[in-house]
Amino acid sequence: MRAAIITISTSLSEGRGEDESGPALADWARDIGAEVAATEVVADEQPKIEWALRHYADSSGCDLVLTTGGTGVAPSDVTPEATRAVIEREAPGIAEAMRAASRPHTRNWMLSRAVAGIRKRTLIVNFPGSPKSIRQVGDEIGPAIPHAVALLSGLPTGHDRAR
Repeated sequence: MRAAIITISTSLSEGRGEDESGPALADWARDIGAEVAATEVVADEQPKIEWALRHYADSSGCDLVLTTGGTGVAPSDVTPEATRAVIEREAPGIAEAMRAASRPHTRNWMLSRAVAGIRKRTLIVNFPGSPKSIRQVGDEIGPAIPHAVALLSGLPTGHDRAR
């Protein structure tokens, strides 16, 4: 399972500050068995985010594209819109589970607008921008992600056994 990690942050893309959420998300991806094939920092601009999502889903052989940041309600938070523009099918249960996992940790859990969905055979998931939150929500959805990627890849999952 090859994964790309995209940090969404205008300030980081301009060289201001150090990316903490991208490495945290990469560590989480490795923990669920992914090979991190690429990491990138992209500005909070919808066309740039869409380009990166399409690139990793269509041209880089990534089974999984994980984003961090840009999922809140601020005017510059456009990661969900960019994700919806490139996916072909939503996987709403993933985003719902992430919000539910956030509830015990923050009063603002319902402000997350994270999206998860499928582009061809690639699963795209928006994570929050906080390294601590990445682990909290990741631990909730972690077991399902390799299974989803296997289904998208046509690999045996146990569902294909004769009844």
